[in-house]
Amino acid sequence: MSANKSLSRRFLLAGAPAAIASTYAAHSFAASRPISAGSSAQDPRLSPRVIGNPNAPVLVQEWFSLTCTHCAHFATEEFPKIKEQFIDTGKIRYQFHDFPLDQVALIAAMISRSLPEERYLPFISSLFSRQMQWAFSSGDPLEHLRQESALAGISSAEFDKISKDMAFGQALYQRTQQEEQTYSIKGTPYFRFNDKAYAQDPETVEKFAELVKNA
Repeated sequence: MSANKSLSRRFLLAGAPAAIASTYAAHSFAASRPISAGSSAQDPRLSPRVIGNPNAPVLVQEWFSLTCTHCAHFATEEFPKIKEQFIDTGKIRYQFHDFPLDQVALIAAMISRSLPEERYLPFISSLFSRQMQWAFSSGDPLEHLRQESALAGISSAEFDKISKDMAFGQALYQRTQQEEQTYSIKGTPYFRFNDKAYAQDPETVEKFAELVKNA
């Protein structure tokens, strides 16, 4: 894996608590738990984002940040094949956990969760595929994110309303803090295959298949 990817992951994780806490840590909210824990919190936007056969024997959970280059690599290079081979065939169910590592990623997560659930995965997939254009190009990344959101039908006024929703931002922040402590998450992407943790990008479908087999 490239040095740039490793640096990005460490830098974002190191700067995340202070950057997000400065805006969103004023109140305490109930954190969400994995599937079937009875928690969609008070806000339906915090409900689980899950695809696949609900009766599949293996639950794969991914914690990701929309500004993490490791996560973008997994989302663009590996996940489409994993979806075709494991999710669409009913072998696994898959749960997405937003785990924003900086302020921009937090707002991106807020926007994605404000869309109808069936548009959540297409939007985050689009953000990952264009990550360099909106998150790391010159200019204000939030303005670039505003443009990406417009392509998904979010007006500029709606973008401002969502991004300034303090209660929603605080809830996502508190969830991130609790899950970081619960699962000892040190970086993204972070996976759980049933109850077995895997704290990095699997990098190949073959490695992912091995992790599913051993779950």
